[in-house]
Amino acid sequence: MNLGTFFSLVKNRTALLWILTGCLIGPPMAAAAAAPIKVGIIGLDAHALPWTKIIHDRQAARPVADMRIAAAVPAFSPDIPFSKDHIEKNTAAMRELGVEICDGIEAMLPKVDAVMVLSIDGRPHLRQARPVFAARKPVFIDKPVASSLAEALVLFREARASGTPCFSSSSLRYSPGIAGMTNHAAVGRVLGCDAYGNNRSILPGHPDLFYYGIHGSEMLFTIMGSGCQTVSRVQGETADLVTGVWTDGRVGTFRGILNGSTAFGATVFGEKGIAPAGKFEGYEPLLVEIARFFRTGQPPVSAEETIEIYAFMEAADESLRQGGLPVSIQSVLEKARRQAEGGS
Repeated sequence: MNLGTFFSLVKNRTALLWILTGCLIGPPMAAAAAAPIKVGIIGLDAHALPWTKIIHDRQAARPVADMRIAAAVPAFSPDIPFSKDHIEKNTAAMRELGVEICDGIEAMLPKVDAVMVLSIDGRPHLRQARPVFAARKPVFIDKPVASSLAEALVLFREARASGTPCFSSSSLRYSPGIAGMTNHAAVGRVLGCDAYGNNRSILPGHPDLFYYGIHGSEMLFTIMGSGCQTVSRVQGETADLVTGVWTDGRVGTFRGILNGSTAFGATVFGEKGIAPAGKFEGYEPLLVEIARFFRTGQPPVSAEETIEIYAFMEAADESLRQGGLPVSIQSVLEKARRQAEGGS
């Protein structure tokens, strides 16, 4: 390029931007791809505040630092004490973090690129997600994804029909010591897993494993993989014990702690050895996956696997009602599909 051509280009600001960004990071689309992801939050009663603090922390690393929480809708459940007791102070704290508080979901959506549904209550999640599906904005839905397996089926069906990228996950899935057990050198091929976690807390209108039991159940499936066939459950004064039998004959359990000391973890049984899995190591590993998902539109957990986990928990409920008899995953899925077809 000669000097005269250069100065004529400089008069065009777009061309100048191309020259500068092209030298540094490539063509104009590369610069656009690096723009912050403006995220909207629905539900400020639980994870919204701690997650926003992590995302907005000046020390946050990419890809978490690629996100900015731009706007939010408080959305709380008055019949859940935790929600009722925390909503006002959490909303005020979010304002202090620079988040615009909107009157409704429809008002928030034009201000954001992606959405997190973080309401502590799974009952309104389908209703809250529908405007997001209509806007086709990538959406992460916090646990519990819905208040029943049938609602979860409807939710993922509508996300797929609208072409909206969508996923849900417990934060325990991505704790390094748990995610790393699927290919652990000391364990080898996983033959079984005993996961454990708190199951004292329940939400009204949900199967009782959906709230805190989801963490242990998702750990179990993260380590064992999908393919659970039957589920049985017994309950005592100190714990629930849920046993799953996989199609290849492997056995995995979730111990839901009701009394005594509580923690999240697992013991993994393999061809080469037996080893403890890791523990909860904060929200950052999940936020990394959410940020990547918002950028790529590729869910890190399939709808099918999430549905199987919720079918596992709903089958556990049914087994308890039947006095501990084994209940097939397929039977609860068929029942839920009928309900989803009739109640969508």
